[in-house]
Amino acid sequence: MKLSQFKFKLPEEKIALHPTKYRDESRLMVLHRKTGEIEHKEFKDVLNYFDDKDVFIFNDTKVFPARLYGNKEKTGARIEVFLLRELNEELRLWDVLVDPARKIRIGNKLYFGDDDSMVAEVIDNTTSRGRTLRFLYDGPHDEFKKALYALGETPLPHSIINRPVEAEDSERFQSIFARNEGAVTAPTASLHFSRELMKRLEIKGIDFAYITLHAGLGNFRDIDVEDLTKHKTDSEQMIVNEEAVGIVNRAKDLNRQVCAVGTTVMRAIESTVSTDGHLKAYEGWTNKFIFPPYDFTVANAMISNFHMPLSTLLMIVAAFGGYDQVMEAYNVALKEGYRFGTYGDAMLITDK
Repeated sequence: MKLSQFKFKLPEEKIALHPTKYRDESRLMVLHRKTGEIEHKEFKDVLNYFDDKDVFIFNDTKVFPARLYGNKEKTGARIEVFLLRELNEELRLWDVLVDPARKIRIGNKLYFGDDDSMVAEVIDNTTSRGRTLRFLYDGPHDEFKKALYALGETPLPHSIINRPVEAEDSERFQSIFARNEGAVTAPTASLHFSRELMKRLEIKGIDFAYITLHAGLGNFRDIDVEDLTKHKTDSEQMIVNEEAVGIVNRAKDLNRQVCAVGTTVMRAIESTVSTDGHLKAYEGWTNKFIFPPYDFTVANAMISNFHMPLSTLLMIVAAFGGYDQVMEAYNVALKEGYRFGTYGDAMLITDK
């Protein structure tokens, strides 16, 4: 398929700048994959489409406060530093992006905090905006991380949510079951699940499996090739443990619904499948890029937000729901006033 096939006009006012007051009260479009029928619901109604022994697969990655603002030594120029991942605990080495990058060279020192209490030295260039920083901090690693994170802010994707970070973002840009730290963006489909809804699903007999995929900035990177077979995605770290494998494979053997909550989950589970269609345990990295046509092996239902035009996330959804059906559903969503993006509304794609 071609990149241009995923282009559509998205008016700015359709992009959600804030979440709904309650997590489970965003809107939910239900797309029935076999018939193309569309229903309009509230997110908490998702309960009505699943039964005893069905499974939801969640991504339990935890977002850390990855965006920092510092000053360059001598000039005092303001620099944005986006933490990507820690490379070496002992040496306090971090892989980061800097902006404006042209001003930041190897050997430069950056100062953070009102009192310049945190200092970092640029020791390497990695990509055009990428740098390796060494933080000059004496003290235990836990203390260092705490001090570093205290300087950071919630890493809202400014390309989508174009506003300053607010206090509520630290809670709402995080799922209620987030526990394994390492993501720089939230797995957005999971943001709709409230404690009350999780309890009601549990009472109905629905099982939960948790995998971890540390969502990175690759989710927002522009694709610069028209031929999608030539696009390479960034690698992201993932863990699928034996417990999740057991829960998912049991549901598959019982011919139950297996619902992937979000594109990160779908990519993770499709990255570790055995030849007989079962999920396998895996710990490592994935750079799997899914676009139509694609045969899915593990999940037979999917929940996802309404994504940006030309995004890899839209491509995964279109591959699962059928290109024509999903693009038509997006047309309907625009007409019906659904909210798009990270804090937007959700879509359930199901065969039921």
